[in-house]
Amino acid sequence: MAQVLEIRWHGRGGQGAKTAAILLGEAAASAGKHFQAFPEYGPERMGAPVLAFNRISDEPVRVHCHVASPGIVVVLDPTLIGKNDVTAGVPEDGVYIVNTNLSPAEMRARLKVKGGKVFTVDATQISMDTIGRAIPNTPMMGALIKATGLMALGEFIADTRHKLEMKFRSKPEVIEGNIKAIERAYQEVQSE
Repeated sequence: MAQVLEIRWHGRGGQGAKTAAILLGEAAASAGKHFQAFPEYGPERMGAPVLAFNRISDEPVRVHCHVASPGIVVVLDPTLIGKNDVTAGVPEDGVYIVNTNLSPAEMRARLKVKGGKVFTVDATQISMDTIGRAIPNTPMMGALIKATGLMALGEFIADTRHKLEMKFRSKPEVIEGNIKAIERAYQEVQSE
């Protein structure tokens, strides 16, 4: 049976968790992987808690249900920690990637996890500097690529650039800002 990598994204409406999951899944598909990318949310409004999920595998993914035991958790909004159990179902060797200006050791203490790996990056500041808005999804994707080695950064950027060009043809500054955000987060993500 094929190994399926499961990722859970925690964010708030408007932060791009759903978009990040879809872009990551499509980039994985371009790299020859099979994927699922889907959101789960209640009231669809800005600022409401949102979950998004990925499943990525070398073989077709045949399970179609909620991701209960993600190996990787990406937290776009650290204010959700303590309000939502972002550690629920994560195995001892799980990976956490958190948008914060705190160190990985400080975030480990806040998460109350002993095992696994904790990565931090100030994705909000990066997005403000590169995009001009507090939308942390693309920098968090750069941090995820660095933390996991899921695919080569160049492959990921090429695929993401292509998708962004299709969506923002008349806004090259948006495309370049997002690419810079991915690259910068890839460089700045910290681990213990």
